[in-house]
Amino acid sequence: MKTIQKGFTLIELMIVVAIIGILAAVAIPAYQNYIAKSQVSRVMGEVGALKTGVENCVLDGVFVSADCMALIGATASNLQNGGLPVLVLANTGVASLTATFGGNAAAALTGETLAWSRDATGTWTCDSSADAKYNPSGCL
Repeated sequence: MKTIQKGFTLIELMIVVAIIGILAAVAIPAYQNYIAKSQVSRVMGEVGALKTGVENCVLDGVFVSADCMALIGATASNLQNGGLPVLVLANTGVASLTATFGGNAAAALTGETLAWSRDATGTWTCDSSADAKYNPSGCL
């Protein structure tokens, strides 16, 4: 009389577990890099959106950083809690917007900064202290 196999052998299950382990070992670091890259891109875009407001402050002659942040919708409590980047604006038109990664940022980004800097001619440049592999092409 022939018996019908009704399940998997221990060897088959061990092979499946080993394959899943190998895939996880490759996928988890790749996913963490992807998350870090997306967070840097997001901060770059969100801080970059404030450049227009800073340009308006420069054109209107508002050179006090706190007054300019108030004009573009930031409050002092948001600045103290790290909710918005810190603005430094000089009466020559030189400005910088600096955001610090923290809170829910990827572990590789915690404490790193991303800054948009404006020179006196009105040219904006992006600079990040994060590892180069996380930075978008428009930010060094």
